Amino acid sequence: MTTQTDPKIAFLFPGQGSQAVGMGKDLYLNSISAREVFDEIDDTLGRKLSTMMFEGPEDELRQTENTQPAILATSVAAWRAMEEATGILQVPNATAGHSLGEYSALAVAGVLSITDAVKLVLERGRLMQGACDERPGGMAAIIGLDEVTAEEICRESGAQMSTINTEQQIILAGDHHSLAMAIDIASARGAKKAIPLQVGGAFHSGLMSPAQEGLNAMIDSLNFHDPVVPLIGNVTAKSLNTADEVKEELRMQLTSCVQWNNTVKFMLNDGIDTFYEIGHGKVLSGMVKRIERRANISNIGDFESVLAYASNS
Repeated sequence: MTTQTDPKIAFLFPGQGSQAVGMGKDLYLNSISAREVFDEIDDTLGRKLSTMMFEGPEDELRQTENTQPAILATSVAAWRAMEEATGILQVPNATAGHSLGEYSALAVAGVLSITDAVKLVLERGRLMQGACDERPGGMAAIIGLDEVTAEEICRESGAQMSTINTEQQIILAGDHHSLAMAIDIASARGAKKAIPLQVGGAFHSGLMSPAQEGLNAMIDSLNFHDPVVPLIGNVTAKSLNTADEVKEELRMQLTSCVQWNNTVKFMLNDGIDTFYEIGHGKVLSGMVKRIERRANISNIGDFESVLAYASNS
């Protein structure tokens, strides 16, 4: 294979919530490289996650221990299929993943092997579930208010900023009392929407702190490499250039706000104008368009979109 870097391109990887029964199936059927990814992850897990992904049942796929490796598998398989279809090592100018998607980006950026990325995702999910049980909470989406107003709401309610997706779409996290108060305050402040999300805990907030020690230990047990392409961190919204910087990002990401709006802006300011969302769904595509309407954004999550990408490469 030859190596080629296309100018002004970023690969983006979706997080939890993008899952659906059937995702990745046609990649498995049509791409040898994609099939190898699914098989490797099945072997790592010691069970046929791929069968559950392709056939269901949906309620089992929704369970965190299945959802998280399934999303990573689909993203990495699509990326490998892109390389197979083009015959060119795919090296973007930058890569970034949204929350869980950051772990898919680790594999694509050469920071972790696929096997180690899956092991880390599994342990992270297990630890986060334990934190949810120990310190129950939830999340709420606030639409139509800016970051300054959202910070004021957090100060008044005790909730925390969890994710800033766009300037007008902000996710709060906290215990159930704080969230209920935050929703009431946001509605009174004129939010277009202030709604609780159907999630199992207060992710990317201080309520995840019981998982910190275990996650740190798991991170330290794995072999990290320096990224081969710039990896833009969720927490810093800046380029992570060394293995140690990536490790620190992953440690902080557990309890810190995901700065997705600033992450996309960092890439735009670096001259990137073409984004590929690699994996199932188009959630990130919508966010990018709301951040910069002129940006070119395409989704690559099935074999048809892989072939379309290859024909334009």
